[in-house]
Amino acid sequence: MRLKGKRALVTGAASGFGRAIAELFAHEGAQVGVLDLNEDGAQAVASQIGPAGLPLGCDVTDGAQAARAVAQAERAFGGLDIVVNNAGWTHRNQPMLDVTEDEFDRVYAVNVKSIYLMARAVVPLMRRQGTGGAILTVGSTAGIRPRPGLTWYNGSKAAANLLAKSMAVELAPDRIRVCAIAPVIGETAMLEAFMGAPDTPENRAKFVATIPMGRLSQPRDVARAALFLASDEAEFLTGVVLEVDGGRCV
Repeated sequence: MRLKGKRALVTGAASGFGRAIAELFAHEGAQVGVLDLNEDGAQAVASQIGPAGLPLGCDVTDGAQAARAVAQAERAFGGLDIVVNNAGWTHRNQPMLDVTEDEFDRVYAVNVKSIYLMARAVVPLMRRQGTGGAILTVGSTAGIRPRPGLTWYNGSKAAANLLAKSMAVELAPDRIRVCAIAPVIGETAMLEAFMGAPDTPENRAKFVATIPMGRLSQPRDVARAALFLASDEAEFLTGVVLEVDGGRCV
């Protein structure tokens, strides 16, 4: 098992990419904190995982809640080795000036501020442990090759991608690796918002046509990438933004 003995925390883990990551990590031997704003969803996923799963209700945009969740995971597991900043949000695909200020603030709070808040809670813990660690962020190809209609979301994911690189440089002396995963548009609950239209075969086809390998990303694609980057196999990788995109960014 590639994560045997590891202790992990995954945000936004009640569904989509986060759920797939949490389940795969547990399958590979890790204890996993299943963190989500949807407490019932977090409980359901943790129950499915079994004894290795710990449900954690948390709003990742609230610093006190993030710190409390990390402390709960530390008490339950005896520490943390891996943190995955997966929680994300988007405004609907629409002209940039039609996005409200409240929508803008929510996108940046979930996609960017949460990384800051989680770092404040997790980095001191990893430093105290003295054994290093891995912090992963689920960014997006939107921050590399932006699509029209998602301007403010694109910017938030560009920030997430770059933060991984900047954090990697600063935390390398602590043996804390920081990487990002950049999925192309995927089969998650936010698909219709990304498309700005109902999820019909015709609308999907318009987006699939922009992906050389001919399909949307799926949760398993992102989970497998996260597993590799979190494992000891990637011990010399940091500051990497791994495009899981079927060739979209080529």
